[in-house]
Amino acid sequence: MTLSIILAAGRGSRMKGFQKNKTCISLLQDYDYPMILEILKNTFGKKVIVVNYRKEDVMKVTSHIKNIIYSEQPELNGTGGAILSCYEIIKRSEVEHILITMGDVPLVKRSTYLSLIQGLKKEYMMVLGFFTENKRQYGLLEIEGDRVKRIVEWAIWKDLSEKEKMKLNICNSGIYAIRKDVLIKYMPYLKENPHIVIKERDGIPRKIKEYFLTDLVEYLSRDGIGVGYSIADEDEVVGVDDIDSLSYARKLFLSKRA
Repeated sequence: MTLSIILAAGRGSRMKGFQKNKTCISLLQDYDYPMILEILKNTFGKKVIVVNYRKEDVMKVTSHIKNIIYSEQPELNGTGGAILSCYEIIKRSEVEHILITMGDVPLVKRSTYLSLIQGLKKEYMMVLGFFTENKRQYGLLEIEGDRVKRIVEWAIWKDLSEKEKMKLNICNSGIYAIRKDVLIKYMPYLKENPHIVIKERDGIPRKIKEYFLTDLVEYLSRDGIGVGYSIADEDEVVGVDDIDSLSYARKLFLSKRA
């Protein structure tokens, strides 16, 4: 049994011209089909949607779907903070596996999510990666043997030598599967180890605490607990971050439907 968690709390500040929560933006130009519905269709089991910014938008377009639970992230404090907001829901759920995906990555196939979950037969956590010629500011997977040792964020890998960068050739999609018992065990570590980052709030730079879900990979690897990975096509994990990427995702979606 699987519990799927969809992260849909963010502001989507780069989506200029759209006022609603970006997960509710239509994948079709001339027809209202919120992208979060495509994600819900392709994920498994009961669904938890993490909400904050314009939560009423998300709840309105998904309220007709059965087996949905809403978890409000009290403040926008990172992907780890989103998962921490689900602690009681996860703890109570009678499932073996937790699937975690983003609410703005609508083209991931059901079979790709399934491959992550099946990977948990061998590993304790799975990371979905992809190859691209332009690594931009993605986190990169540091691989040792056939396992993920850690996810190296752009702030670190941008300063590495070219030789060291060449070893980091798999990008992190931000999509994961993890055994429930392992996640429950390590959530307190996540909560106790926030990062202090500077974010603009109402036009003013502020120091805030953020929790990085990627830290779980390093915690598990450090303790000798296996973290595996699978690879998706780059187009499958395209994120809708701005107007250009929305146009591209719409073209891909129409092509897929055709």
